[in-house]
Amino acid sequence: MDLRARWIPDAGLLDPAERMSAGELRDLQLARLRETLRHAYENVGHYRRAFDAAGLRPQDCRELADLAKFPLTTKADLRDNLPYGMFAVPMGEVRRIHASSGTTGRSTVVGYTADDLATWAAVVARSLRAAGGRPGDLVHNAYGYGLFTGGLGIHYGGEQLGCTVIPVSGGATARQVRLIGELRPRVITVTPSYMLTILDEFEKQGLDPRESSLEIGIFGAEPWTEGMRGEIEERAGIEAVDIYGLSEVIGPGVAQECVEAKDGLHIWEDHFYPEVIDPVTGQALPDGSPGELVFTSLTKQAMPVIRYRTRDLTRLLPGTARPAMRRMARVTGRTDDMIIVRGVNLFPTQVEEVVLRAPGLSPHFALDLTTRGRLDHLIVKAEARPDCPPARRAEAAAEVAAAIKDSIGVSVEVLIVDPETLPRSAGKLQRLRDLRERA
Repeated sequence: MDLRARWIPDAGLLDPAERMSAGELRDLQLARLRETLRHAYENVGHYRRAFDAAGLRPQDCRELADLAKFPLTTKADLRDNLPYGMFAVPMGEVRRIHASSGTTGRSTVVGYTADDLATWAAVVARSLRAAGGRPGDLVHNAYGYGLFTGGLGIHYGGEQLGCTVIPVSGGATARQVRLIGELRPRVITVTPSYMLTILDEFEKQGLDPRESSLEIGIFGAEPWTEGMRGEIEERAGIEAVDIYGLSEVIGPGVAQECVEAKDGLHIWEDHFYPEVIDPVTGQALPDGSPGELVFTSLTKQAMPVIRYRTRDLTRLLPGTARPAMRRMARVTGRTDDMIIVRGVNLFPTQVEEVVLRAPGLSPHFALDLTTRGRLDHLIVKAEARPDCPPARRAEAAAEVAAAIKDSIGVSVEVLIVDPETLPRSAGKLQRLRDLRERA
């Protein structure tokens, strides 16, 4: 028997939307989409101007496919209307403000009504349950609290599910390990890169993380690979699953990988309508085609978003564990973290896959983009594991360089550095430094 079958939730645990037929879901989506378009057009100056410029009115959306005719929304649009120009309700109805992390530039501001906060808690609770969490579980929440949506989003969703949430936030890694040992949580929520730092701390303290109380890890806020999943599951002895969200759409809880399948993230399509577009032309692509993920909110009141370009690269796939809800494949990168080295497109996750396959190397790596002569030059720095002998380092560097050349098609310089010398982060980890000389 497949041991993963023990994670399949009883049908009684699922909410009505998770049990919808495809036809019922599409009918609900269309009704909510038409109302969202009306709400945005009547209450947000940006959308009214954008729709008018395109010669469109909300009533022109007669079926779901008509959404592709409407203008796309970009992060630049949100920034141009800071702080509250994209809000669709009076400020007196706004109960909370969050902001994006600002890792790609100036932070964007988002607002929530009381109903928005209830919706957010509900989709996060649904996500935690799909990940294997259950009422009564202790959840060690190591996402950052504050303006970043990760910490509070998981917090209220966990409480909605009936869990006991431990609001640890990020940082103070030795304390994280101590609290896991003392409080014995079953679930941990954190970025995958910081989970590696926590596992390193377990081992530094002479503790075996596989003997901890943790059974489930819910990881998001940054792209990660199957190799990273395998590393975390092997070292921690847990089920590692992916969660997806972004503040502009609502926060964590937009999509969730179901632990019984671990085959991509089911999008909660009763609240968020997904599309994939060609990132260059902006044209909508059929399901299964790789491209940039776009979302339209279906139930948000304070700040609806219409065809918001996430910059995340993925594919839309048929539903499995939740048949009516489409899945998104694991995000392979972002259009704004793509590196072009001598005409070759490269993403940090591609380097991660190569580093994780090299014996003797840890998952910690960093990229420095520099200039040699008149050409771009990429330096890959990877940490050796503590037990990696010095002679192995030179071999590993050559293997990584050859594998990147073979799989990606670009020559890079590889430096193997001592353990615990590369940057760590309790939040989103920025792996790339652009050190190129500017004319």
